[in-house]
Amino acid sequence: MIQELFKPEIFRFLGQGLLTTLYIAVMAISLSFIFGTILGIARYSKHPLLGRLSAIYIECVRNIPMLLFILVFRFMTTMKPVNSGIAAIAVFTSAIIAEIVRGGLNSIDDGQWEAAKSQGFSYRQTLAHIILPQAMHKMIPPLVSQFITVIKDTSFVWVVGVEDLTGKGMIILGQLVSTSQVFAVFGMIASTYFLLNYSLSILARRQQLKMMHQSY
Repeated sequence: MIQELFKPEIFRFLGQGLLTTLYIAVMAISLSFIFGTILGIARYSKHPLLGRLSAIYIECVRNIPMLLFILVFRFMTTMKPVNSGIAAIAVFTSAIIAEIVRGGLNSIDDGQWEAAKSQGFSYRQTLAHIILPQAMHKMIPPLVSQFITVIKDTSFVWVVGVEDLTGKGMIILGQLVSTSQVFAVFGMIASTYFLLNYSLSILARRQQLKMMHQSY
């Protein structure tokens, strides 16, 4: 019976998986944002070597399935399952964030650089204090969209033994025999992902509007 699934211990079990999912997502997002920003700036820069190396990394990583990275980091390194999942997602996502950052930087008019240079700003000062803050406004929607994708992509790590939200759900599914119970578990998992991601998108939208009002 479906009612058997709505027990405190079931919700506790799935809640433990949700905490693991959030931990993996936060760590992967933080690492990929830092590394991706550096890559994006490197590709945007006029430095021929840095630009080419970052471009090679970005294009190679973006065209390989993320699941393959998860399997490689799990079975070809000594990292624990959770850490291998974080590393794999961070490596893959950093390439996508790098392109978002580069796109945001390219959207800023070249006149900003010329004006800063006339005021005696160095390249780093101009980038840090003038270009990046303006570009960040334009990068918020695609960044949030990518962060939401990361949260959903954490569901892949259960294949290497991580008991995240999806992994916990699979454990429960292995003990069920009723089709209705299976659909109920899938519904609980899907609803949790939806509420989490939808809440994040609303918060990001409000923050973007707040930043836009402050800029006027």
